[in-house]
This record gives sequence, C-alpha cells and structure tokens, in this order.
Amino acid sequence: MAQRPAEIKALSGARALPPLILVLYHFCEGHGYRHLFVFDALVAKGYLWVEFFFILSGFILTHVYGQPGKSGFHYPSFLRARLARLYPLHLFMLLAMLALVLLLRWLGAQGHYVSIYEQRYHPINTWQGFVASLFLVQAWNILPYLTWNGASWFVSIEFLLCLLMPLYRLLAEGGLWRGIAIVTAGAAALAFLAAASGHGLDLTFHNGIFRGMANFAIGTGLAMLYREALGGGADRLPESAFSALQFAAVAALLYAIYRTGWAHRPSDIFVALAMALLIFTLAFDRGLVARLMRTRPLLVLGSWSYAIYLGQTFWLQSIRYFEQRWYPNVDPAAIWWIEPFVLLAVCVVWGALLATFVEHPANAWLRGRMSQKG
Repeated sequence: MAQRPAEIKALSGARALPPLILVLYHFCEGHGYRHLFVFDALVAKGYLWVEFFFILSGFILTHVYGQPGKSGFHYPSFLRARLARLYPLHLFMLLAMLALVLLLRWLGAQGHYVSIYEQRYHPINTWQGFVASLFLVQAWNILPYLTWNGASWFVSIEFLLCLLMPLYRLLAEGGLWRGIAIVTAGAAALAFLAAASGHGLDLTFHNGIFRGMANFAIGTGLAMLYREALGGGADRLPESAFSALQFAAVAALLYAIYRTGWAHRPSDIFVALAMALLIFTLAFDRGLVARLMRTRPLLVLGSWSYAIYLGQTFWLQSIRYFEQRWYPNVDPAAIWWIEPFVLLAVCVVWGALLATFVEHPANAWLRGRMSQKG
C-alpha cells in the first residue's frame, strides 16, 4: 500500500478560510446582514464550517493513529499531545475573557453607564461556566448557555472526541465496506440532528457532543476510504482527474450553500456532506484546488486558524464596547461594510500574535517536556 506523510499540505491550507467566515458569521448574527445575497448566504451558513473542522479532525487523527496493525499508539501520550495542542491557547483566552469582563465592568462603574455585561442581552459569564471551561467540559450538555469564550465550545467537544479516540480507532480497523458503513452512519446521525433540532446543525452547548461525534465518524470513515483508495493505486490517477473531482466538490459545496435555503434548517446536512467530499478530494494532495491550498499564504493562515477561531470572542465583545463608547455619532450606514472587515483584519492579526507567542511556543514546550519524561 502507498504511504503518505502524516501532514497533508492541501488540508493544512484548507484550514485557512473557515475561521474567517466564522468571524463574519458571528458578527452578522449580532449586527445584521449586509443585504447582498452572495455575501449573506455564504456568511449565514458560516456556523457549518465547524462541521468541516470536526470531519477534518476525524480524518487526520484516524489517518495518523488509526492505521490497521500500526503499533505505538499510547493512549495517555496521545491525550497529553492533544491537550498540549488544544489547552494552552484555550486557557489563555479564558483568562483574557475574564480580564475583559473585569475591565469593562470597572469602566462602566467608573463612567456611570451600563456595561455590556449588564445589558439586557449580555454574554453569560458565570463561575460555574468558568470552572467547567477550566476542565473543558462546558459543552457536554451540563450548561444551558455558551459561556465566557463562547467559541471554546468546539474545544470542549474536540477534547471529548480525543477521549473517545480508542473507540474510533477500533472502528477504523476495517476495510472498504466498514469505511462506507461508518460514513453512512455518521451522515445519518448528522441528518437526524439537523432535522430534529429545530435549528439545523447549529448545536453547541446542547447536543453539540452528538454533532461532533457524528462528524468525527464521517472523518474516520473517509480516512478508511482514503487508505483503501491509496492501496488500490488511486493516487496514480492523472492530475486532471483530481482537479475535476475537486471542482465538483467545490461546486457541490457552493450549490448547497446558495440553493438549500436560509440557515439553520434540515438542509444543513447537504453543506456538511459537500464539505466531507471536499476534504476527501483534497487529501490526495494533487489537483488544481489542492495546489491552491498548498500556497504559502494559505498554509500560513491555516497555521493561525485555531488561534483566529479561538481568539475571536474577545474582539466580538470588545466591538460592542467600542460601539457603545468610542464610535463617532455618524450614520450607521457609513460603517456598514467597513466594520465587519476591520473586525476580520483585527482577528487575523490577533490570531497571528496568539499563534506565534502563545499557541505554538506552549505546544512545543509542553511536547518537549513530555518527550523528556518519556
């Protein structure tokens, strides 16, 4: 069977754009959409890019750790390595949110105005949520709200999926038909959630665990199909074949986004399945779209993607304070398009700083300490 490197560069670069759409989605959900269909339809389904990350995580972790007969999988070491990747930035942002809440409440008290944390529709930051976030269990159906760094619900589910990795690894000990069965089961579970929830796949603190598990299963099954395809010599197909498949996947994704109605509906499942198809076609690291994903700017942006995603809440809440206290008294239409894209630029710069000075150094230091102890 053909061997592939642990890192698939096209998939590393594919991480670049989803966090940007998620930032715009979270902003527009609170501030209104731009009344331009091409923009609004894309951004309104931005929450579905979480599907992309869960499926991608299942694919990559199964690709690296779930190969049949592969020795050396040590569960405690795996968990330590994943926590070294996920937790330092999560903890930093949790403390940053605590500092922001204290600061803005103090400024409100000093200025004799109502802080954004005391307004009618305010972010919910409780001590229970803080403790749950410290232990990465805040999205395990134990709280009826998003709390503190709301985006970190994803990290909470990702941690649960890491705990369940031995189960997924056991499922991955199979061939083509088991892979098809696992993809089918994951897709069926996701379709059921989309139909039964009343708001599509927009599941976070409540039933986000099942959303994550279903997507991760799809990723696991895709990794098994990928393994079988390599064994059958699929990577020897001409470049044009991969390009055609990738263009078809992109077309299916755009069709699902723009033609399946407004967001938060059972039809969300079609967007998720198109994302799964795109991940699978990019995994071979050949074809025009894969070549685009491997370009230096997208690879760099992809390496910042976790930090951009996890750091966004700080600025999404800060911008409410700036709107409340700092913005000049001008017609809101004057900044209708400027504000979201300035926020996006700030989140990218913030993500770059977080990745460079917090996420990557902390991960390297912790993994170095673990290797010394090992």
